[in-house]
Amino acid sequence: MIPLITVVLAATPEPEFDPNTVSPGVVGFIAIFLVGAATLLLGIDLVRRIRRTTYRAEITARLAAEMAERDAATDAADPTSTHPDQPTERSAKPE
Repeated sequence: MIPLITVVLAATPEPEFDPNTVSPGVVGFIAIFLVGAATLLLGIDLVRRIRRTTYRAEITARLAAEMAERDAATDAADPTSTHPDQPTERSAKPE
């Protein structure tokens, strides 16, 4: 196996270029720039969507707290009143 590797390595020609100076060129720069720009735009969109979801959750919690506070104030002011969610005696009776 080792003599085979020696033969293959001996038959390999020397490169015609300097491996230290090879660069991807303008095409490579443009490709990497586009990948970076797309990543940046996707990150900005992700942050915007997460903020929107967080704000919606905060508003929903705030509205629920305000409704609970309003219902508690209504119950304290008039304990005989019924909530719109609860059936009244009239609607509870079968006809």
